[in-house]
Order: sequence, then C-alpha cells, then structure tokens
Amino acid sequence: MSIATPPAPALLRSPDPSPETADWVGRVEAVADVIESHRATAEEQRFTPTEVMDALRAAGFHRMTASREFGGGQVAISTASAVLQALSRHDGSLGWQMAVQGAVARVSDYLPEPTSRKLFKDHTGLVIGGVNPSGAAEAVEGGYLLSGRWGNGSGYRHADWLVTTAFVTQDGQRRIGPDGIPEIRMLFVPKSETRMHDTWRTLGMRGTGSDDFDVPGTFVATEYTVSNADLFLPPPARPSRAYPVSYYDFGIGAAAVTLGIAQDALASFKELALAKTPAASGTTLAGSHTAQEKLARLEMRIRLAEVLLADTIGELTAHGEDGGQGLSALVRITSATVAEHAVEAVDGLYRLAGSSSMFTGSRLEKCFRDVNSAAKHITVSSSHFETVGQYLLGGPLVYRR
Repeated sequence: MSIATPPAPALLRSPDPSPETADWVGRVEAVADVIESHRATAEEQRFTPTEVMDALRAAGFHRMTASREFGGGQVAISTASAVLQALSRHDGSLGWQMAVQGAVARVSDYLPEPTSRKLFKDHTGLVIGGVNPSGAAEAVEGGYLLSGRWGNGSGYRHADWLVTTAFVTQDGQRRIGPDGIPEIRMLFVPKSETRMHDTWRTLGMRGTGSDDFDVPGTFVATEYTVSNADLFLPPPARPSRAYPVSYYDFGIGAAAVTLGIAQDALASFKELALAKTPAASGTTLAGSHTAQEKLARLEMRIRLAEVLLADTIGELTAHGEDGGQGLSALVRITSATVAEHAVEAVDGLYRLAGSSSMFTGSRLEKCFRDVNSAAKHITVSSSHFETVGQYLLGGPLVYRR
C-alpha cells in the first residue's frame, strides 16, 4: 500500500511552548527565508554571509543568554535550546555559531560588570574564541602578556572581540595553583589584536568559518580575564547575574545543535520518501514496509533525545546552584547521549534514503556531514561516558582524561 500524501503528525513533539519560547522560535521562522537563500553560499565560501548574520543579530540570537543588564535576552535555558534546535533545522552552521555565542555570553556573569557591559552591550558584533588552553599568559603588573594560537574560531569574520584560553606563566614557567593544577585563564582581546588563518576546510559545518587565529603578543588587563577554575562553580550572586548555573554546566548548546540537525534529517527523509520510487520498485519508498519500520525506530531515537534533553534542562534550571557534581555529571552524559542518538538517527536516515542522499545539495547529505562534524566537540564527546561512569562508581568526576 502506497502512502500518497504526508500523514498528519501522530506523535506530539513537545508540550505547548511558553510564550517566551514561542516568541523566540518565531523569530527564527521570521528569518528562515534569508537563511535558506544563503545556505549554499555559506557552504561554498566556508563562512556565513553578512546578510544572514545581520538578520540573526537583529533578532538578538547572539545575545539571548546574556544578562538583560548587559543588553541580552536572558532567556530560559529551555528557550535557548529550542532556538538552537530551530536554527539548526535550517542550517547547523548557524545553530552552532549561536551556541558558541550562548556559551561565551555566560562568562559575562563572571567578569566585572563594567567589562561585561563593554563586551556584550556596547557593540553588536560576535564575541567568539577558543576554550582550549593553547596559549600562554605571562603574569605582569596589572594583567597578562598574552600570546598563542587557537583553533575553531567559529564566526571570526563577524566578531568584534575574541576570548582566548591560556596557561598562566611566571617567568616563562607555568604557574601552579594551590590545588596543584596549572593555572588557566580566559582572556578577552579586541579582534584588531588578532590574526586569522584560513584553515577551515572540513567535511561538515562548513559555514561556521571556524578558522584558526593567533595573538602575537598583547597586554590584557586583569579585568578582562577570568580564572578557569571559577567557571566550574556558579557565578557569584549579583543583581546582574543571568543564571545561577556554572559555565561548564551550561553546556547543552552542542547537543541542541545535533538534535536540530537530526530533526531536519527526519523531515527531509519523509519528504523524499513520499516522492521517490526506488529502481525496480512498484511503490514509493514511503510504501516500503522496511522503510516504515526503520523510520519509526529512528523517529523514536530522536524523540528519546528530545525528551532526555528537556528533562535535563529542567534539572539544570531547578538545581543550577545546588546540584553539585551530580548535576555536572548529568549534563555531560546527557549531552553525549543526545549527540550519539542524533548521529545514529541521521546516519540511519542517510542510508535508508539510498543513492538520493549521496549528492551534494541533498539536505540529507548536508545533515550527515554536519551532525558527524558537530559531534566531535568536547562537550558531546563519548569520553563523558567513561568519566561519568568513573564518578558513578565512586571515583572523581573529571572533565577529560
């Protein structure tokens, strides 16, 4: 029996969104035509066109998790996740860049308030950077002399400020903190004091423009820096604080992006299946019992990821300040699990579509490349299963080993 028309949705995707979530997701749909019309260009030139980024900035997506005090939206974490999923359904590269903005904006809760106002309120450009400590910050009077090179500078061409992560050094030697661990700091520098290297030539997420950049040597005042150790704790309470959640516990952005890509792949497969008649077949792909069974399984894999992410966001919202290591472990293993389900679902849909998904320009082909690339990020790494498993058996909770 062939299915002639798209069936009505039989599975409820989620409860009715809050007014805030409906508003912000509606903003995504308002710029959808701009995104769609420039997606191929972003893939070809390997960074987002200015027209698209201007539309995203005008809608406020790049500041949606910054405090209202610093010109941001300070949206609920559930709203931020919904927006990232919605953006990623249109283009994973855009969802990724806004996820980076959401993560970097969280540092505003730790910086001195005048610094946060300057970085996030006084201009409309992106604030991007690298969290891998691949530079050196030599301690000097009043601050640090920063030098180094960082990878994955997503959105560099649209940035005004960059955040770098570096080992603190004293007389050229790494400085050891009271806990016996080398000191690491995040340091913010104007883009004008950095140099870009055209390195972003990748399988997927091509439109993110995640090129390398370096800082040849510049002074950074202490008030433009944050101790990395502080980011594992909720920020100190103050009226301007956006979220009582630690920087590292806020890391649901990459998971939301992979989930949005999987949702795009699911919708794209259904459209294809209803139109495609495989070679030597008397029915459309949608009429294949094998395709129907596999689709139902893959749909539920995505649904499981949606429910899991939403549940963890609820725990994060309720226990950001008092959840401790239990919350950190939950966030990490949830992020890894969501990404794993998303990758497996997209891979399955890609295979199920047959040869139609192998051509450049196919939505499934792009989803396949993008989700497998996004899943390489440390926040959704499968290494979290090992480290959380160690914690569940009574060992220490480490970020990576």
